[in-house]
Amino acid sequence: MTVQSTLAASPARTRADTPFRRITRQFFENRLAVLGLVILIVLTLPSFLAPWVAPQNPYDIATLDIFDSQLPPFSTSSSGDITYWLGTDGQARDVLSAILYGMRTSLIVAFSAVAGALFIGTAVGLIAAYFGGVVDAVLMRTVDIQLSFPAILVALVLLSVLGQGIDKVIIALIIVQWAYFARTARSSAIVERNREYVLAARSLSLGSRRIIFRHMLPNTMPPLIVIATIDLAHAITAEATLSFLGIGVPVTEPSLGMLIANGFEFMMSGEYWISLFPGIALTLIVLGINLVGDHLRDILNPRNAQ
Repeated sequence: MTVQSTLAASPARTRADTPFRRITRQFFENRLAVLGLVILIVLTLPSFLAPWVAPQNPYDIATLDIFDSQLPPFSTSSSGDITYWLGTDGQARDVLSAILYGMRTSLIVAFSAVAGALFIGTAVGLIAAYFGGVVDAVLMRTVDIQLSFPAILVALVLLSVLGQGIDKVIIALIIVQWAYFARTARSSAIVERNREYVLAARSLSLGSRRIIFRHMLPNTMPPLIVIATIDLAHAITAEATLSFLGIGVPVTEPSLGMLIANGFEFMMSGEYWISLFPGIALTLIVLGINLVGDHLRDILNPRNAQ
């Protein structure tokens, strides 16, 4: 290839190398990030398809047989039509099916909580950064108060008032997590507030809401996406902790924390699989999220942009 043809081809490659392409390329070049993505796909896809792929509906009493309770892994049901690959618990529920249903509940709670916290925290942070002054001082002091308390303690107090329920857990986790997003959004938005495009928008007398959410918001999203990814793992573990303590989701609802709690009483009698396999599933999904989130943090770091 001649020098002229090389120079002619360079602009085309430059135009084709969009930010999305760059992020995708860098992501799949990292083996740990790809491993995390594979773990998430393998675990989350069957969980959302649980009604169709699970061997049993573990929360349908009509399908349970008390004679199948506490069976070890690879056992066959008393009727001979189901193989319990991961055993059964004290209520004769298939542990594999319970994990699939429970993981779906944990993911729904985590995604909903992170989405709500991201929305509220980002709005608060952008408003504080844009208006500054008294507005910034009041909002950020509220954030400081929120962050001064341990998250799990705040969630425990809130759920003791709100009671049990999936919706209650989501509300508690939103209240616990929104301050992290507010702090990050404010830090990024303060930099954007003094840039030329914001000053130009102000000089054109554009509305504050339009400047904040149409112009400043897109440029503050990369660090928020990273925090949302990592906070997803925190939300899953927080929900599991609350459910394990008996104040999270109700006993009638499946979740990984509740499954671990249900098997805890059988640990000393040798039925280890009831808690072990839900614990492994929880560990793997948190690991997968952290692997993906850590690499996204490196990719979306402006200092590493190419």
